[in-house]
Amino acid sequence: MELVEGVATVEDLDGFVARLGDIGDDHGVTVQAFDARYVVDRAHLERAVELADRAIGREENVARERSVEILLYAAGTRQIDRALEIGVSEGECPVVVLVDAGDGGSGDAERDAVAAVRDMDGPATLGPAETLGRYDPERVREFFEVGEAELDAVDGTLADVVRERVALLDVEK
Repeated sequence: MELVEGVATVEDLDGFVARLGDIGDDHGVTVQAFDARYVVDRAHLERAVELADRAIGREENVARERSVEILLYAAGTRQIDRALEIGVSEGECPVVVLVDAGDGGSGDAERDAVAAVRDMDGPATLGPAETLGRYDPERVREFFEVGEAELDAVDGTLADVVRERVALLDVEK
């Protein structure tokens, strides 16, 4: 799994999503963009990929596309409309773009797809910036419905709670 961090300026969301899909198809990888304000750390996305792949392998996936299944796990929900909230929106947005070749995939294919994402133009541009781990705690707490009492009760951080939500989605099915 490779991650591309940056600030996206998205003029046409459908065009941007289609372009990411084309890059994935061209290189035989999965490409999924996230609003970085919801992504607590790399482990958050690694776990989402792992659980999405397991669901697909067991034919328990909700989404037809691997990228959407990964999005569902990262969002900790089985509702696609709700999960889309942590995706990219039109305008300027800090992003993390996940590029993953899956089991048996090629590191070269991932690297080539990462280069294509970085060089993207048209419906969106992507300027380099460090975004991973620079999430918005209030936004994350609201989206994942993490209250003060829960944070006080756990032996960990908000990031730990979010990763737990991702893992619990698999149990709740």
